[in-house]
Amino acid sequence: MGEGVVGNWPKSVLFLIAMVFLVFGGEMAAQGAALEYRLGPGDKVKVTVFGEEDLSGEYELGALGVVSMPLIGSVKGAGRTEKELGDAIAEKLLEGFLKNPRVAVEVLNYRPFYILGEVKDPGSYPYVNGMSIINAVAMGGGFTYRANEKKIFITRSNDRNQGKEKADFRTRVLPGDVIKVEERFF
Repeated sequence: MGEGVVGNWPKSVLFLIAMVFLVFGGEMAAQGAALEYRLGPGDKVKVTVFGEEDLSGEYELGALGVVSMPLIGSVKGAGRTEKELGDAIAEKLLEGFLKNPRVAVEVLNYRPFYILGEVKDPGSYPYVNGMSIINAVAMGGGFTYRANEKKIFITRSNDRNQGKEKADFRTRVLPGDVIKVEERFF
């Protein structure tokens, strides 16, 4: 075997494969982090405090985005991930209630998403995990004859600026997002 070969692979091919993983793997990780689900009002969560059945249960984030639990009272959930909410509950339980609380949080029901504009049945729809714009349009009854399928915008519920971004059929939808299909001009 020559100096430029590792196993059965030329070093140039291995280098190219490594570069593809670095570029696209990093892009996918950044996209996943940007789309990491943040809780909001209307979400229903299951809180499990291991070894403490009385503290475990199902809770809904109220209009202010808080969960009200026995002993510890209200804990802010809006804007947090499941893990962050679990950590916040554990931290409150440490304040004189439990010595080593282990808490898990799981989303049971997501808040709905909204689709507006040029779809046959605009409105709010229950979120389905892993859905994209094309799934949302289908839930809204499909496009109207006036729809501009190339001008679809999405406003992310977890975007503090509430700015709308251009979307295509593959764009991932998250709970609470607002999708707007624009009208085309003939």
